[in-house]
Amino acid sequence: QALSEIAGMGGGGGDLQEMRARPLGERRVDMHGFCNPSDFQRSPYLSARGNIANIFRGSTEEGYKAYHADKYDEDKNPNGIINFGTSENKLCFDLMSKRLTQTDMNLMEPPLLQYPDWKGHMFLREEVARFLTYYCKAPAPLKAENVIVLNGCGSLFSALATVLCDPGEAVLIATPFYGGITQSVFLYGNVKLVYAYLDSKITGTSTRPFQLTVEKLEKALQDARAEGVTVRALILLNPQNPLGDIYSLSELRDYLEFAKRHELHVIVDEIYMLSVFDESATFHSVLGMDRLPDPQRTHVMWGISKDFAVSGIRFGTLYTENRDVANAVASLCYFHGVCGPVQHKVAQLLRDRGGSVAPYWINQVYLRANHARLKAAHTYVTDELKTLGVPFLNRNAGFFVWTDFRKYLRTGTFEEEMLLWRRFLDNKVLLSCGKAFECSEPGWFRIIFADKTHRLQLGMQRIRKVLEEREQEILAEEKEQPCQSDQDGKADSTDEVIFVSRHQEPTCASSSNLGDLIGLLQQQMRSSDWLQKNTAEQFA
Repeated sequence: QALSEIAGMGGGGGDLQEMRARPLGERRVDMHGFCNPSDFQRSPYLSARGNIANIFRGSTEEGYKAYHADKYDEDKNPNGIINFGTSENKLCFDLMSKRLTQTDMNLMEPPLLQYPDWKGHMFLREEVARFLTYYCKAPAPLKAENVIVLNGCGSLFSALATVLCDPGEAVLIATPFYGGITQSVFLYGNVKLVYAYLDSKITGTSTRPFQLTVEKLEKALQDARAEGVTVRALILLNPQNPLGDIYSLSELRDYLEFAKRHELHVIVDEIYMLSVFDESATFHSVLGMDRLPDPQRTHVMWGISKDFAVSGIRFGTLYTENRDVANAVASLCYFHGVCGPVQHKVAQLLRDRGGSVAPYWINQVYLRANHARLKAAHTYVTDELKTLGVPFLNRNAGFFVWTDFRKYLRTGTFEEEMLLWRRFLDNKVLLSCGKAFECSEPGWFRIIFADKTHRLQLGMQRIRKVLEEREQEILAEEKEQPCQSDQDGKADSTDEVIFVSRHQEPTCASSSNLGDLIGLLQQQMRSSDWLQKNTAEQFA
């Protein structure tokens, strides 16, 4: 059924209203964001399930393949593709390579070369429990028996979806979200996602763009149930990818209480928890809460690929107090195990306490340097965006900036978004477009900034070139065909979005530039707290 629906799909265009008007069941198997149905040819060598896996690709996979075929290298391939699309930290190779090659890492004993407990070697699980107790600020020591080790968080999503849901059932998630989750839960378990759509406009109880509220979760859940869809779980990303949001304790409590009311499992992905790079932002782990509303249905995952800048080392861990869930996931660990020598290295990495209560090398060397480098790289990219007059969400976690390129889309469709994405790729810079994250508004892109300065500079130059060319093309088109500007449904003003008060559509040739500027400045003054912060008394 899914295969026939994919084969009959059309293009990936339309807007938010069109997307939400479609039946939920149709949206849940909508694959045109991940594959190109027009190119679809059923292989006689594969099952229906195999054919789905074969065509399950999209802008993310296409760009990733193009990058690996034409990687930028300062000496060998200076005209190659610069990767601002894959969420990796490329700032700390010096620190990690030195630590991972020290003598304590090079142990080889018989147990490391034999079959382990499929949940992971106990020495590693004990170290993970101590590590998470410290960094998650758990009110009581976490238990090694509740820890399971797999080869990455993608495997964890796949395993959890398989043991919590039956084929055809669904998991609730807010959009935009890391698109790899769709593949993780769908390809093995045939589990779908139900979307709680977030958008840039601030309405109702929202106080910031793309804010997740219980009301939005309730609506998505009720819409799904009204169409006969069984929802078994809620996925929370904290810090959020691609937005960079960090949920407050009260928000986390509200989400968990919502899930408890509806008897939903909650899968909390905290893989960026140590990548909060500004002291003004505070991360709160679910494991640090005094009381979990429903401990038996709360499952927390973390891994080293992001926080320790080693995405090539496949290691993820699950913490759950539910014995049934732990045992069911463990039965799948046979397919997703971590080899013994790597388990030893990870344990050594996490236990680096240097004789003190807190991990010495991690806190005093690695995290201090990593946060400073992330902050500097983030500042460089966001300063460039400000210079270009491009709006973005100003956040302090993760490796990404959620960027608003809507003014470079003439008609504001996902087809146009894809054309802009290809334009960037043709100019040898890989970005991730909003459709890859199931964003409801065409024109948002994710830019990865956790890279070395020379690549950031060249990549931003290439982005600038594309945007300037696109701006000239839009101006030329408007002279030939005056447009109808419509401000409805665009982003409200907020300090959270830098450099815009209200999203501006491309202006018509006949409009008053001075009037537009005055209106923009007035909106910025009304939306800003500058006047409140800078009183006459303070100046005196």
